[in-house]
Amino acid sequence: MTDSYGPGEFEGVPTDGAADLAGVPDAFQRLWTPHRLVYIQHGQQPDEHACPFCRAPELSDEQSLIVARGEHAYVLLNLYPYNSGHLLVCPYRHVATYDEATPEEVAEIGELTQVAMRTVKQVSRCDGFNIGMNQGRIAGAGIAEHLHQHIVPRWALDANFFPIIAGTKALPRLLGEVREEIAEAWPR
Repeated sequence: MTDSYGPGEFEGVPTDGAADLAGVPDAFQRLWTPHRLVYIQHGQQPDEHACPFCRAPELSDEQSLIVARGEHAYVLLNLYPYNSGHLLVCPYRHVATYDEATPEEVAEIGELTQVAMRTVKQVSRCDGFNIGMNQGRIAGAGIAEHLHQHIVPRWALDANFFPIIAGTKALPRLLGEVREEIAEAWPR
């Protein structure tokens, strides 16, 4: 079954073609998403007592999607991944930015990142990684008050327009399956 949308409409959201706008026409169609204004203005920061990265280690590894635990930091799957196998490395301690982390936390975050890359490469045969930290709400951190590093596996053919056009990311594996596979392959 296919959905059909009227002209100037995508899944019920109004769109404007370039020819309908003032100025020099271009090839872009504009997708208006006023519902995102709440996120842009206020973000989705949890209450300081409801930090998911502080709570995760208190749960079972399966419940919290943890694949490995260290002494100062741990590794878990991102609940809203960019790609299958998208991991986060978090210190147990509730600190907001990298400069607040202790030397021991920094060292273990680095070590866990290296092991995560090797393990994900072995399990998923990815071609590369995006690694980074968004620090502070203004920098795009989804959970700004608890430091976390993203490790996103990439494949040569993983780029497509589905997320842009349909607002949807296709993830070929369930989080539980990915967690189990990475956790089992993690060196002991």
